[in-house]
Amino acid sequence: MWTDNQRAEPSAERPDGARRRATIHDVARLAGVSRQTVSRAVNDKGEIDPGTKERVLEAARLLDYRPSRFARGLVQKGAVTAGLVIPDLRNPFFPEVAAGVLEAAEQRGWQVVVWDSRIDEAREREALDVLSHQADAVVGYFKDPDDVLTRHLGGVPLVLLERGPQQTRFAAVGIDAATGVERGMNHLFRAGHRRIGMLDGVHGPGPRRQAFLEQARRLGLPADEDWVVVCPEHSVAGGEAGMERLLAHRPEITAVFGFNDLIAIGAMRTARRHGRSVPDGLAVLGFDGLSLGELVEPALTTLHIDKRQLGRLAVEQVARLRAGEEPLRGADAWVTPELVVRDSA
Repeated sequence: MWTDNQRAEPSAERPDGARRRATIHDVARLAGVSRQTVSRAVNDKGEIDPGTKERVLEAARLLDYRPSRFARGLVQKGAVTAGLVIPDLRNPFFPEVAAGVLEAAEQRGWQVVVWDSRIDEAREREALDVLSHQADAVVGYFKDPDDVLTRHLGGVPLVLLERGPQQTRFAAVGIDAATGVERGMNHLFRAGHRRIGMLDGVHGPGPRRQAFLEQARRLGLPADEDWVVVCPEHSVAGGEAGMERLLAHRPEITAVFGFNDLIAIGAMRTARRHGRSVPDGLAVLGFDGLSLGELVEPALTTLHIDKRQLGRLAVEQVARLRAGEEPLRGADAWVTPELVVRDSA
């Protein structure tokens, strides 16, 4: 069916060599037919010579051509569907982010398809493979680097959540961890704490740990990895386990900063089991600002993130990309945590 020259014809690429999403014109050119013939072949409509149809479908396969939802007639003109990839819907932080995305999308008349990747990088890539067929844009949490994401994206616009705009070539909405942690650490320092430990998350050194160590150095406090313990999971149980290790390794600490509120609440539970009252025997600071922090005893002091604003900014980024505009950059694409002082620190 194919000549050697046809097989050697290059796939759809941008001038910089990166793969772009193939169009119906690319398929028509490779198959040597009109755009209308491609449309009839891929949508299985109208009379078309079987050999020609087979040649068109083979060209579409070679180019990984994915007909747009508009071309397939699956949506009304003007309708938009956004894909939202969330790492763990059991963590109360992420449903609040999702709520921000859903509210902002609804105001624009958009639909949202939600995918729970379950903190699994393979499922994140699967989400991109699927949503690039079903959605006009994708918003979400992804751990893979840009080049890997590009291979699975299929050319639809992508907005990364909690990745600093300077850390990716895609549009992004980040959290200004440095400013937030500075505010929290200064609060602990003013309260007299000089031996502060950190319970970090499971995904390796990130902005929150970096900000913790840098601010500790600026304040003249012990600032090395000996004061940081990685928790086995981002949960209350993970915080309990991490705090057991931190107290065993650094029993002299007077305050602890948790990667998130769930971990901080677990730290309080372990501290009480060891006879360390909160806040007199140990001050505890969280990060995220979950409503759950108001319900525990003592109420959790935390660095509050406007999670719905995070979602709303992500939708604004999508709208800009679809309009051919530059995405938000710098401070406009960041959400800065605010210190909320309660009883735990």
